[in-house]
Amino acid sequence: MKLYYAPGACSMATHIALCEAKLPHDLEQVDLRTHKTAGGEDFTKINPKGYVPALRIDDAAVLTENVAVLQYVADRNPQAGLAPKAGTFERYRLVEWLAFISTEVHKQFSPFFRPNAGEDVKAAQMQLLGRRFDYLSERLSRHQYLLDGDFTVADAYLFTVLNWTHLLKIDLGKWPAIVSYMKRVGDRPGVREAMRAEGLVK
Repeated sequence: MKLYYAPGACSMATHIALCEAKLPHDLEQVDLRTHKTAGGEDFTKINPKGYVPALRIDDAAVLTENVAVLQYVADRNPQAGLAPKAGTFERYRLVEWLAFISTEVHKQFSPFFRPNAGEDVKAAQMQLLGRRFDYLSERLSRHQYLLDGDFTVADAYLFTVLNWTHLLKIDLGKWPAIVSYMKRVGDRPGVREAMRAEGLVK
């Protein structure tokens, strides 16, 4: 497998999952401004949507979109415990969390990355994100991870998008449960391995 990624972008969730699952993989960095890969390929020919992650499975198949890619990776090594068994109610809980992270957390960061977004837009968006953080904090004050059991691909995804608060200088001090969660997840060897490979930590 080959993961097309941009350092620290949402593709890091897949990178973390690959490391946690101990699945052999290659990496190829993508410049999201020029849509060129490190190897000089036109990335839009790999993923016409133009964004990461894109996971090349083989010569014919490329999978995109975190909600799909993360479950695919988890299912390649069920023994790693990154997703409940398909068909179980807990698996649908995982999908529920992945959908929430994708639409209600990940996408809500978008205005902060747009240079033309005004401060009023960012302030309104921060209020919305704050409500999402309240919800997450309530859950994480009672659970080590998002699901009732151990770390899953939903945690890989949530950690990745919440990590953007450092870049954007968003203070999480109001949500100590989230701060503790970020440290707990960030200390995992698989997470450190992925972040180190992307040049985000030493």
